[in-house]
Amino acid sequence: MVPDFFITFTTYFSCAIIIAFDKLRHICSHFTNLQDCFERPICSSPDAWFDVVKRVTDDNNKIQKRTKNVSRCLNLGSYNYLGFAAFDEYCSPRTIECLKIFSASTCSSRVDGGTTIIHTELEEHVAKFVGKPAAIVFGMGYVTNSAVLPVLIGEGGLIISDSLNHSSIVNGARGSGATICVFQHNKPSHLERVLRENIAEGQGRNHRRWTKIIVVVEGIYSMEGELCKLSEIVAICKKYKAYVYVDEAHSIGAVGKTGKGVCELLGIDTANVDIMMGTFTKAFGSCGGYIAGSKEVIEYLKYTCPAHVYAISISPPAAQQIISAIKVLLGEDGSKRGAQKIARLRENSNFFRSELQKMGFDVLGDYDSPVMPIMLYNIAKLPAFSRECLKQNVAVVVVAFPATPLLLARARICISAAHSKEDLIKALEVIGRVGDLLGIKYLSTTQWRLKH
Repeated sequence: MVPDFFITFTTYFSCAIIIAFDKLRHICSHFTNLQDCFERPICSSPDAWFDVVKRVTDDNNKIQKRTKNVSRCLNLGSYNYLGFAAFDEYCSPRTIECLKIFSASTCSSRVDGGTTIIHTELEEHVAKFVGKPAAIVFGMGYVTNSAVLPVLIGEGGLIISDSLNHSSIVNGARGSGATICVFQHNKPSHLERVLRENIAEGQGRNHRRWTKIIVVVEGIYSMEGELCKLSEIVAICKKYKAYVYVDEAHSIGAVGKTGKGVCELLGIDTANVDIMMGTFTKAFGSCGGYIAGSKEVIEYLKYTCPAHVYAISISPPAAQQIISAIKVLLGEDGSKRGAQKIARLRENSNFFRSELQKMGFDVLGDYDSPVMPIMLYNIAKLPAFSRECLKQNVAVVVVAFPATPLLLARARICISAAHSKEDLIKALEVIGRVGDLLGIKYLSTTQWRLKH
């Protein structure tokens, strides 16, 4: 393995080169025509394969102009974990019919004229699916965290957040007025130390008892691909009488025998999790988010949460898509497709992760997780990785600062149940060749292919 100090040195050195040659690049911009590696538009549904619009620039990426040319690419970037984002034989006809009846928007907030029978039905299905007494749904996943946390806790309260929690959680915590403490990523032992110290010290200068303590974690960390160590965290929160808030944006529908998330996967009673949050933008192929909890908490949110009182309600066709997807997962459509999708996602994810590791890539995360970050470290390699993959009709997402620390740049692969074995093998061969080109793995693609 490459020593850590060497990775650090080369990364900083590459940053220096980039800065030093920045002005030179602008001078030479008339002679360059590099394609950007971010915000590439697509013109089809985000299925296993999709159409990527080609763009050109004549001013060194200041303006990217769309062309009429498209590339049919293998999609390794979308969160379409179960394949519901494309046409589905059960979900799509019901969503289209709902569009005809209710239109695309309610044009109102939930408390005015924005609550339909579809919204009520959706909340009942969500509560039943995740195993909580009640649920409330919102039109946007990001807002679910950022608008709900300030309602649940305020001044005099304490939020203890995992250091790698999503920015929606960070913004919600900051907007709450509560005191915020951070514990080391996915380390229950450090969480316990932080809890114990803060309970002993109390609030600020007056050392009063905290009015409320909420520990916030994610089911699957979107930039790490790691499963939360929820069993240990729940045990610690019980010991210190803290509330548990779990963001299941990437885990609900994607893990567990029937897709019910990390609680099902890890064998945890949902009664031990006070607030269960999730989004419909990943496994369910729709939009929006939810909060599930006790009837008292949900009733309180319906009267006080600005995302419910003021924001427009979730689109009825989008809500119907979620209801139909849940029914497929539970087998209520009269088929076994839901169970097959979940099993295929798990098999695809574990196969792809295993093969990447065999090829010598530094891959983060846990088995069963469909999120696979491939560590590139050197930020100068990010655009090269993206462009070289695209040349071979494989679309990937690359992530750098400020979404990740400067020294931890990566490509993030998202696997879907819609991917076939042939799709995954093609992706592995392309990523392997690009890895050979950039020198980011220790086993050549030819050696890996010979083993198969």
